[in-house]
Amino acid sequence: MKTISVISRKGGAGKTTVAVNLAAALREAGEKALLADADPLRSSSEALKAARHDAHVVETSASKLFTLANASRRSGGEMLVIDTPASPEADIVAAIKVADLCLVVTRPTYLDIAAALKTLELLRQLRAPGMIVLNQCPPPRQGREPRLVAGAMEALRFGGLPVAGTPLRNRQAYQSALAAGQGVVEWEPQGLAAREMRDLGGLNFASAILMLNFQ
Repeated sequence: MKTISVISRKGGAGKTTVAVNLAAALREAGEKALLADADPLRSSSEALKAARHDAHVVETSASKLFTLANASRRSGGEMLVIDTPASPEADIVAAIKVADLCLVVTRPTYLDIAAALKTLELLRQLRAPGMIVLNQCPPPRQGREPRLVAGAMEALRFGGLPVAGTPLRNRQAYQSALAAGQGVVEWEPQGLAAREMRDLGGLNFASAILMLNFQ
């Protein structure tokens, strides 16, 4: 079983949206994926309960993540996706330590990138494997990334972790799907947002871990 912690210490970056949709994409791909809602706001579990998908999500806390991961492994789970709390740092550290891979979610803005770089430093200190996911990005213009996105990618590469090859765009489909208690792969299976999440869910996370080089 693999455990993925979805992390953002900056409000509004879309951490919960990524966690919910990643878990849904993994389940669509045939994985036995469980979403662990360790955020006290309980946004993930509330959204999924709206569509009676609560069998796919469990409410927990940072102190119980290790026990939950072991229980999921024993019950035959294949993927555990954790929607982590934004604070305090001790809870974030607990989510990092239990993860096989940490996805650091950030928007391509100055303040978001500054917060993400601090998270990357924490991952480096803990020697934890991670990958950056750019979220809420404007669409390409004439086949080229907007300067905002290209600049964010360049800045984040100095953080020493790989950036997921498919930026997640600022699409209404993500919010519409959450309002219906679904992931975009369920709400709009043929849409562009669903394609993005399938690309993210299809990443070879084992290869991503091997790419990392912590000094």
